[in-house]
Amino acid sequence: MFDQFLEYWSKAHGEKFEPFTDDDYFKYVDGKLRYEGARSFLESRGIVLPQGDADETPNFQTVCGLGNFKDSLVKDAIRSGGVEKYEGSIKWVEQLRQGGLRTAVVSSSSNCAEVLQAAGIADLFDVRVDGVVARELHLAGKPAPDTFLKAAQLLGVPPGRAVVVEDAISGVEAGRRGNFALVIGVDRDQQRDALLAHGADIVVNDLAELLA
Repeated sequence: MFDQFLEYWSKAHGEKFEPFTDDDYFKYVDGKLRYEGARSFLESRGIVLPQGDADETPNFQTVCGLGNFKDSLVKDAIRSGGVEKYEGSIKWVEQLRQGGLRTAVVSSSSNCAEVLQAAGIADLFDVRVDGVVARELHLAGKPAPDTFLKAAQLLGVPPGRAVVVEDAISGVEAGRRGNFALVIGVDRDQQRDALLAHGADIVVNDLAELLA
């Protein structure tokens, strides 16, 4: 989505096309609410667009239009079987629940419920705080701790007795800001040092490493 937009923008303004990179994703988009991630990346390139409206059709003219364009692509991927499971994560969550721990999924995505359903793991979580809930309750997105704090509240546990597990830098930072007892970073793309620098207590490559 960003590459298509950047090609359009560079032609419209006579600028050199600089593609969207993995580094851009992890720095500005990963873990953030849809429109916040789009705006954050645009700001990194010095591009200013009007906010627009959440109900508008996908377009290149507003932040919401870009976010909705991305969302349409995500929905297409979900419907076409693009959801893949991390088996180690599933086994670890199952083990935690067998041990009597309650679990919540905290996601910036408004498609979280559909993703959980597609992966067949919706029943592994007692609570879901996602982009839909954040919008309804006016919760700030990561790196603010609000969505994690709401999940802990719904689970009935104080942050000091809860663990945050995150693969996004913004999510790790949110867990640290929320004063959670433990913040576990999951290094999916050579981000170990950044995850530690932003507040992870430990970093693993796969949650299967935490299996008893």
